Amino acid sequence: MTRWFGNGSEGGGRFVPGWLGPLEQRVLESLWARDGQASVRDLRPAFPEIAYTTLMTTLDRLHRKGVLGRSKVGRAFYYRPRLTRPEFESARAGEAFRIALQGSGATLTPLLSTFVDAVGDRDRAMLDELAVLVKHRLAEYKDKA
Repeated sequence: MTRWFGNGSEGGGRFVPGWLGPLEQRVLESLWARDGQASVRDLRPAFPEIAYTTLMTTLDRLHRKGVLGRSKVGRAFYYRPRLTRPEFESARAGEAFRIALQGSGATLTPLLSTFVDAVGDRDRAMLDELAVLVKHRLAEYKDKA
């Protein structure tokens, strides 16, 4: 299952953690690939192995979770992702860090150390950028004090 961030109510709002099932993730990926809104009928060819009503229910659940927006045109609903893929991934990563940071200082040290190691292994310039961000944040805290 994949983490998602929705409000669980009609119409939008604050993002909170939750889970996307495999079919929900596939539907979201399909909508991102379309780069626009789509109805159940529009998406149906991409999901020949599932019933029309299952796809309709999945889209409605994603809407209720706050992952999709929708508008009614005639008798059909048209769905669109509320976030782009990079925004969605960023929200997932941010929420994961917020949850991890709720722990005690003793549990944070290995997490932060692993994060710095992973950034350094990936890209030295990114590690330098991280150092600059930390330096600026520390300066902000000193200015407030």
